[in-house]
Amino acid sequence: MPLPPRWLRRLLLAPGVVLLAVLVVTTLPVWAFVALVLSPLVPGRLRPLRLLWIGCVYLIWDAAALLALFVLWLASGFGVWKRTPPFQRAHYVLAGWFLRVLFWQARWTLRLSIDVVGTDPDTALPGRPELVLCRHAGPGDSFILIHALVNWFHREPRIVLKDSLQWDPAIDVLLNRLPSRFLAPARNRDGSVAEQIGHLATGLDDNDAFVIFPEGGNFTPHRRLRAIARLRSLGLERMALRAERMQHVLAPQPGGLLAALDAAPDAGVIFVAHTGLDRMLTVADVWRELPMDKRIVMRFWSVPPEEVPVGKQERIDWLFDWWARIDEWIAAHHDGVDAA
Repeated sequence: MPLPPRWLRRLLLAPGVVLLAVLVVTTLPVWAFVALVLSPLVPGRLRPLRLLWIGCVYLIWDAAALLALFVLWLASGFGVWKRTPPFQRAHYVLAGWFLRVLFWQARWTLRLSIDVVGTDPDTALPGRPELVLCRHAGPGDSFILIHALVNWFHREPRIVLKDSLQWDPAIDVLLNRLPSRFLAPARNRDGSVAEQIGHLATGLDDNDAFVIFPEGGNFTPHRRLRAIARLRSLGLERMALRAERMQHVLAPQPGGLLAALDAAPDAGVIFVAHTGLDRMLTVADVWRELPMDKRIVMRFWSVPPEEVPVGKQERIDWLFDWWARIDEWIAAHHDGVDAA
């Protein structure tokens, strides 16, 4: 479904979410009673009630974020100063608060825990910007990564993400005020995407983290095969063979990384892998897993800028080498066991 223009999203989607949240809160006892009655009829402990609570929490969270963002818009002179450093910082602080609330609820309702192993952005290259390259698999991994960067490592992320995420009004409003790029997959064939990514990665300062997902989308077996077929259609047989050997990740698309490295030659590179939500690729998967009781493990590897290859092909091979390493790590820690 095509994304509506921004003015229409602001006039309809954002107020609609706030009104829906008010409606849900005022009728919550009715929905909770229905969910409680249905709970004994489905497997899993209070599964409908848990699902209702998750949905309500996210809806209210979204609406509260929109109201807070509206207050910031007023305070910034009806948006005139929203891109000045003080208000940019205020938006990052606000994002940190709301992400903390979201993950507090996730820990309580879903019994999720998040562990970080390896060299994180706090200790890898303090006082230098980082390019953060993360695998993409399952719902919520983007939230988890940004939560870690903002609240644990005190970084200010610049994010490259799909334009379809603008259907969520809070994400739409917040990230369109902060340095970010929403990219449409159907238009990712031309050089304008690399130009946008390069522009976004220009001028990183000491606490910035440029976040990109080189796979271009969530991992699924079908997308994995499609990515391999695309490499073959482009005549890149060697890359296709390498992609075939990787079972848990999609073949990375190097264009964005190449543009970011050229734009930020002094930045270090952080590679991120994670396990724990790998098998939850659809709404049906999430339903089946409730209550999740999952341990999510995030593995960070740090590469200083002087160890990043210089030539284009060398950088592409280097990216594939790292993605093969991430694939091996996922295979070894697929169930979220202790990682090395």
